[in-house]
Amino acid sequence: MAESADLLPLDAFPVHTVHSLRYADHDQEGHVNNAVYATMFEAGRVAVLYDPAHKMPPEGCHFSLVHIAMDFLAEMSWPGDVTIGTAVTRIGSSSIAMRHAIFKDGKCRATAEGVVVCTNTATRKSQPLPDHARAMLEKLFLKTGA
Repeated sequence: MAESADLLPLDAFPVHTVHSLRYADHDQEGHVNNAVYATMFEAGRVAVLYDPAHKMPPEGCHFSLVHIAMDFLAEMSWPGDVTIGTAVTRIGSSSIAMRHAIFKDGKCRATAEGVVVCTNTATRKSQPLPDHARAMLEKLFLKTGA
């Protein structure tokens, strides 16, 4: 689990995605259900991996989530908006490791580490990241000195 000393500020994440909490996101305990966090982390990934302005995903490819680990740090409740910070932590030949953090009211509520693989849509097998994708992703590394 992420320790409070290990938490980075929102500014450490180069991509910020705003998500509005819905009343329906609550569980019986009155806080945002854990499954909703996975959806918010997905929104952060999609903002990077499916950005037509950067020709993402690469032609003939999609991204497959192959790993995600989430740490829940503090409760959240409706109403309000959250900001999902997203950053790249590693780029492999076909894989990308990412870190996410969800902030509400200036406080980090959850973090996640995930890995996606560039997958050829026709063959359903991993495919190396093209140069343009690699160059774009290299600009999105986590800012650990933030």
